[in-house]
Amino acid sequence: MFDAREKIALFIDGANLYATSKALGFDIDYKQLLVCFHKKGYLLRAYYYTALLEDQEYSSIRPLIDWLDYNGYRVVTKPAKEYTDSSGRRKVKGNMDIELAIDAMELSDTVDHMVLFSGDGDFRKLVEALQRRGRKVSVISTVSSQPPMISDDLRRQADYFIDLMALKQEIGRDPSERPQRPVADNFDDDEDGEDY
Repeated sequence: MFDAREKIALFIDGANLYATSKALGFDIDYKQLLVCFHKKGYLLRAYYYTALLEDQEYSSIRPLIDWLDYNGYRVVTKPAKEYTDSSGRRKVKGNMDIELAIDAMELSDTVDHMVLFSGDGDFRKLVEALQRRGRKVSVISTVSSQPPMISDDLRRQADYFIDLMALKQEIGRDPSERPQRPVADNFDDDEDGEDY
């Protein structure tokens, strides 16, 4: 499936991968994910796409985004849009499909093997277009959850389908292993009277 001589690019639909790994009961270790694909070929790029709620003072995804940005990923974000649906429920919309598709097409002259982390059926036409340009496309999602997290059309279009569950040993971590956030405390422990 992978050839050590291939140039590889990863395209991670952040929201989709999060939902898939959550459905399978594990977290993604993004450092190990890079290690895993460095072993499979020449990893040229690893993109991570997500929408952010910009008006929130703190976003729970911000520490992950910052870590990815400093550790080998190209992070692509845009502001999410908040709206109220017809039943009065607050909804958030932040689709990154176009950004991912444009980046994949722009890299298609340079990369031999595209790896898409998403089960979104909207990407079927992108996979088909990349294949017409002579590129191999692997899709990573799961059929191990109920319901499956991958569109049947996308799975059939891909050159290779890799179930995320098959990568759990290499790139997974139990949610209980999440690093704990340090608790901020304002105690004065030095002699000059400054808090730290």
